[in-house]
Amino acid sequence: MMKIQLQPKEAKSLFASDIVFQTFFWSQVKSRLGWRPNAFDFYWPGLNGDFLVLTKTFDKGVSVAYVPQGPEFGPEPENYGRFLESLSDVLIDQMETPVAFIRYDLPWKSQYLEEEGDKGGNRGWPGRPEARLQEIRMNFGTNSWNLRKAVTDLTVADAVHVDLDAGEDEMLSRMKPKTRYNIRLAARKGVSVFAASMELLPVFYELYCQTAERNGFPVCGYEHFSALFSAPANEPESPERHFLLATHGGRFLAGAIITISGRTATFLFGASANEKRNLMSSYAIQWAAIRLAAAKGCLVYDMGAVAPAPDPDHPFYGMYRFKTGFGGRVIHRSGSWDYPLREETYEMFRNQETVGRMDLNG
Repeated sequence: MMKIQLQPKEAKSLFASDIVFQTFFWSQVKSRLGWRPNAFDFYWPGLNGDFLVLTKTFDKGVSVAYVPQGPEFGPEPENYGRFLESLSDVLIDQMETPVAFIRYDLPWKSQYLEEEGDKGGNRGWPGRPEARLQEIRMNFGTNSWNLRKAVTDLTVADAVHVDLDAGEDEMLSRMKPKTRYNIRLAARKGVSVFAASMELLPVFYELYCQTAERNGFPVCGYEHFSALFSAPANEPESPERHFLLATHGGRFLAGAIITISGRTATFLFGASANEKRNLMSSYAIQWAAIRLAAAKGCLVYDMGAVAPAPDPDHPFYGMYRFKTGFGGRVIHRSGSWDYPLREETYEMFRNQETVGRMDLNG
């Protein structure tokens, strides 16, 4: 099979994309967090496009290359592994410094998605097998059998997409009754949502830390949020940044940070206070985000991570219940995959990542 051809280019020359993580804007955000951006055009029989790749050196001198939700366009599912192997073999020669592995956070549809599934539910979703069996399928037909399932899926393998192809009344009618009730309850109780300025980011961060402690997930440093708003966003077709806060009686109750790239709005971060949770401010925030995205001409609002199915034992089950209430559909992507180049160093990184001592988004 013909090898992929790569042509380096400047990150600011990246094509416009519905995937915010594959834009020049995102390269500017990540460069403020210590990543080095590179961009490439690629050519493969019947397929071409471009992608952003980020490199960074972590503790113990481990350098990695990371392709966040890219390449945006890929081959047919039966050729995923061959494509990634060919891309990796060529990309290695383009790296300015040697890397221990390349990580692809693939936006492509899961190989386990059955075509007969309906648009709105999980019918047609048999679930993913264990990592070892996923690796056998992904590596089938490759030369080196070197693709490994990553320990974690960085920008989520399973997410809720809300279609914005209708008016507000119809979008409300698609929601679960409890979600509609809570949106209206927040409005009746006087919860208001407004577009906030960067000066209020510390307020959002305090809410975010409360949320993290309440739900037991790791906290991103404040620099991750300030980088989003300090990166320039004035290039042609640059993604938009939107920062929403919900208040009641002078108290800040919830917030969200959203980007709009192309025709897709993406929910990046959310937060809510420990107090006054009965006012349903998180529902008010999400409804405001949906209305904003629709007004901006978006076709889809990506609400981010959920459990792949309504499984009460899954750690993201709470997010599944909350987000699917807004009438969206669960989409299943291929998730994060690694191509190791220095096996011993890669295994060390992988072991540290497993126990939470190494974080590619850290």
